[in-house]
Amino acid sequence: MKKTGLLLALSLAMGTAVAQTSGGAADQPTPAGTVSTNVNFPIESIVNPNNTDLQCAGFVNKQPLPNASYVAGGLDTPNTAQYASGDLIFLAGQGYELGKNYRIVRELRDPNRREVFDGQAAMLKAMGQPYAELAMVRVVDTRSKSAIAHIEFSCSPVVPGDIVAQYVDRPALPLHPPMRFDRFAPPNGKASGRIVMAKDFNAELGTGMKVYMNLGANQGVKVGDYFRAVRSYEADLHNPVDSLSFKASTAEDTQAKPPSIEQTMFTHSSGPVIHVAAFPRRAVGEILVLQTTPTTSTGMIVFAMEDMHLGDGVELDPQQ
Repeated sequence: MKKTGLLLALSLAMGTAVAQTSGGAADQPTPAGTVSTNVNFPIESIVNPNNTDLQCAGFVNKQPLPNASYVAGGLDTPNTAQYASGDLIFLAGQGYELGKNYRIVRELRDPNRREVFDGQAAMLKAMGQPYAELAMVRVVDTRSKSAIAHIEFSCSPVVPGDIVAQYVDRPALPLHPPMRFDRFAPPNGKASGRIVMAKDFNAELGTGMKVYMNLGANQGVKVGDYFRAVRSYEADLHNPVDSLSFKASTAEDTQAKPPSIEQTMFTHSSGPVIHVAAFPRRAVGEILVLQTTPTTSTGMIVFAMEDMHLGDGVELDPQQ
């Protein structure tokens, strides 16, 4: 009896917790033309960005940052060329203020020099120059020609030549409660763009990873906004890898008239023609905006149903 009572109490407590957690989802109206199930409307499980996510996400800037202030070396130069939290480094340039915080950034280039999707290079060039955010430092001595700074927080190793830029404080962002994720939502007419680049030049993306999108404050995007990442099946059809599955026969021996998929090698069939363009687009995840410039935004993937890809579309997703 005691065990039964304990299990019942635990079940009630868990039920209450689930109800409280999913209350926001339960209050969402079901769009016309749909039946809400946990398959086409799963509950989002949002990942909360921490301080490292906020300070180390990187960004793309339309205009290159001034590079007259930069890291010249450190306490153990020339025996050490990489510096991290707790190290003392020497800063070249003018105008450093004693006790003031600065951030260390790196002007990036992609050593791979290969497009992941058609038009990526031109799109990135139009966005501007990508930068990695490496560390936050505090100036502790200005008596020499080189200012001395203490690395108080580092994301990645700092090396000579990295740029010293103004420090930007980024407070924690509020998150929305659990919500239903509409996997087949039609376009909503809000601001839209694409994922053009990702941190560390990654191409296959998942929860927690940072992405750079080709729309920003000029399009009304602000820190704390959410974007829905979407992909059409036509995109898969034209992808060099994913299109291989479209080109494979799916017919069964028992089918009198097997179907064919338009724009593939299997167009000789007398069966029905499958028009991929008629498929609904699918939503693959949610992106939280961490930073904006007038023309770009940095986001973190906070929920993903599947891998996101460079080139995936993004659409502003007003949170209810």
